[in-house]
Amino acid sequence: MDKSSEKEFLVKFGQNLRRLRKQKGYTQEELANELDIEISQISRIERGVINTSVSLVKSIVDCLQVKANELFD
Repeated sequence: MDKSSEKEFLVKFGQNLRRLRKQKGYTQEELANELDIEISQISRIERGVINTSVSLVKSIVDCLQVKANELFD
């Protein structure tokens, strides 16, 4: 995957996370607290700035009670 495609993927993932988080009624701070991570990390993921770990994706899915593919579609 080239850098441009990777960036697009990360941005889309972040957009999906933001949409699902809001649908479930969580603020960034509330989600960060539930996941025991810094709020800035949620912000960076949602903006497509960082590539998060698979284990954190699993925690997000469990917390928001969504299917993993909803973050990747």
